[in-house]
Amino acid sequence: MGNEVMLDPTAELNPVERQLQPRLANLAGATIGLLDISKPRGKEFLDEIEKQLAAQGATVNRYMKPTFARKAPRELSQKISAECDAMIEGLAD
Repeated sequence: MGNEVMLDPTAELNPVERQLQPRLANLAGATIGLLDISKPRGKEFLDEIEKQLAAQGATVNRYMKPTFARKAPRELSQKISAECDAMIEGLAD
């Protein structure tokens, strides 16, 4: 892997360049946040991801955005950042 490009799906007119964080070496013992964006069937998708992560020894914390139509509130993003080593955002319909 070399020059990865991360795309931000929000409507930023002047996107901020962001650095990718290092990948976790191992999921065992890691705390992974699962963020449900409040779209239909997202819970079912994240339920399956949680099973897979738990089987690999990760602890899972679940979070939910109030609505899929807006970015997660800053307080929620800060909470996830403080409590988790990594995060997965679940999209579904």
